[in-house]
Amino acid sequence: MSQSATARAYVNIALVKYWGKRDLALNLPAAGSLSLTLDELYSTTTVSVAGGDDELANDQLLIDGELASAGVLNKALRVVDPLRARAGLVGRPVSIVSDNTVPTAAGLASSASGLAALTVATAAACGLDLSLGELSTLARQGSGSACRSLFGGFARWDAGDRDDGKDSRARPLFDRDHWDLRVVVALVSSRKKSASSTDGMGHTKATSPYHAGFVASVDKDLDDAEAAIGARDFSALARVAERSCLRMHAAMLAADPPLSYLRWQSWRVIEVVRELQRRGVAVFFSADAGPNVKLFCLPEALPAVQQALSSLCDEGLLEDTLETRPGPGAEVLEVSS
Repeated sequence: MSQSATARAYVNIALVKYWGKRDLALNLPAAGSLSLTLDELYSTTTVSVAGGDDELANDQLLIDGELASAGVLNKALRVVDPLRARAGLVGRPVSIVSDNTVPTAAGLASSASGLAALTVATAAACGLDLSLGELSTLARQGSGSACRSLFGGFARWDAGDRDDGKDSRARPLFDRDHWDLRVVVALVSSRKKSASSTDGMGHTKATSPYHAGFVASVDKDLDDAEAAIGARDFSALARVAERSCLRMHAAMLAADPPLSYLRWQSWRVIEVVRELQRRGVAVFFSADAGPNVKLFCLPEALPAVQQALSSLCDEGLLEDTLETRPGPGAEVLEVSS
């Protein structure tokens, strides 16, 4: 008899970035990171473990209705295989169906939500009752940022020191109700990015003279950001988040050859943020491995932010905007057999 479970996990955006890995095989980061999980932007994933009479012969993965490549499937199996083994289900093929409310591989963290949902759904389908800490460690093996999407609100991923990676996991800092923030995504492009984050990290670490300096700056940024969030100090968080973002992209741009995920439209959005800040609007920006820019603001600043981005949409510089707020952690929606 087959067993299946459906889970949902939400996108998270790193306010303090990590870029680079100390161990590729275990997917261990060179530095920690700190993120905010977002509402409304999520992945819903159903995992079915085949029974003895099922026709499914091999593992398969569908993302947004399309059969995933072998490389993407193998990434998913880095999460599935340990859980399948732990449950005594080795040799039982799995069917994975995942749907995203955000564009895939466009710098909007769909891999984080997708792999987090996969981890939770697989554990449930296998009949395993694991702690969030254990699930976070497993999710990290599929996608580093996925370990943060297990938690709602603000989460901090500790890089860890152990060679086996067992101390590299995320932990919750403040729940979604701690601070009433708004997040607006300026969607420059919904197309897949030209270089994967993993490839980009490896290239930057190997060739950029700025990478070591970026990594060395992260611990202070983590502590400063956590303190700012705890105190709900918007200007302090803005300073930390923007410098972390720009230092990461500076390290990429200093790589040989240079690596640039941001487009000129992305920089125009950042200029608009600077214009709003000069007018006293409480807003700051962040951007990851993709062209899209995320704007964080206080509720009273939202109308000004909306108006500014609407003008960019009218000019044809943005495809669209997405508005959201702090979101929940991953959850199991259904289990059946």
